[in-house]
Amino acid sequence: MEKIFFKHKLENQWRNLDKKILFSFILLFLLGLFFSFSSTSSLASERLEKDYYFFFTKHLIFVFSSLLIMFFISFLDLNFLNKMIIPMFFFLLICLILVPLIGIEVKGSKRWLNLYFFRFQPIEFVKPFFILVSAKILTMNENKIKNSSYLLTFLLLVSIIILLVNQPDLGQSILIIGCWISIVFISGINILYILGFFATFLISLGSLLFLFPNKFGYITNRLVSFLDPSKGDSFQSQKALDAIKQGGLKGQGMGEGVLKESVPEAHTDYIIAVISEEFGSITSILLVMVFLYIAFRIIKITVLEKDQTLKISLCGLSSLLIFQTFIHIGVNTSLLPTTGMTLPFLSYGGSSLFGSSILAGVILNYTKNRFNNEGI
Repeated sequence: MEKIFFKHKLENQWRNLDKKILFSFILLFLLGLFFSFSSTSSLASERLEKDYYFFFTKHLIFVFSSLLIMFFISFLDLNFLNKMIIPMFFFLLICLILVPLIGIEVKGSKRWLNLYFFRFQPIEFVKPFFILVSAKILTMNENKIKNSSYLLTFLLLVSIIILLVNQPDLGQSILIIGCWISIVFISGINILYILGFFATFLISLGSLLFLFPNKFGYITNRLVSFLDPSKGDSFQSQKALDAIKQGGLKGQGMGEGVLKESVPEAHTDYIIAVISEEFGSITSILLVMVFLYIAFRIIKITVLEKDQTLKISLCGLSSLLIFQTFIHIGVNTSLLPTTGMTLPFLSYGGSSLFGSSILAGVILNYTKNRFNNEGI
């Protein structure tokens, strides 16, 4: 009897999932696996003297685990998932606090916790939960003291930004600020509050650059090299842009690109440039269309959603997905200063993939047909 009940429940959960969003996520995961093989094989065998399939094997494990996480979260009961959001957020926030204390430093940045078998980057997990917690706070006192809700989410944002700037990680700071602005804007905040926040952010950033030039001078250097490449180190950005140009519309062919051999983090921070070089700009444009299609599906469902918490959460999660995608592309095409931002689902890295799987799982859970019986 229990097996029949469980089977019926599983079938019901599967039936209610938005299949178009689900298959779009699966497609991105599988494409990321394919592009990982193309971008890391020579890195493993020639430069690091490891097995030819070393990074591909690790990425395969990450993708398989990510898919399990995505399906697990998508099948959770909505009430149970909502109860877990706040405890998980504060647990991950504690992990983020531990980074400057016991984290490991890689290339001048301390962003990871070493779990022996896995380097854990807490901010990749904090981002989706920050959006969910903020949405919950903004709708908790919907008819009462609304301004205090904005203030509380702002204080949470500032706490995260302080921890990120200390790592330092300006790219993730800008991303999470953009996501916060999107959700408070959707919640109906007065535009003057947003303008005030922008002024506070710019003044704070300017103060940091002026008071601590040794620690935060890298921000100035990146801005200077972005505005005038001749005055700074723009080697990676220029190489990425050259690779995109060289790839043209159809690309050089799988394994024929040279960017992955000249730029250290090509398989993470410059994966879209690698894809464009080897498979052409047409492939990159199709990938962008997949991301935009997912956002379109989410927004289409959100418009009909009556629960304000779910509405704001879905808008925030789709903003996170799209903002991160376009920041990554903007850096690769020299439209934005270098930030070290991964491309969701496609870049190599366990933390990035697991964070993407949490994002995808929550989106699938929140867009189930229980909110709309008419079909979308």
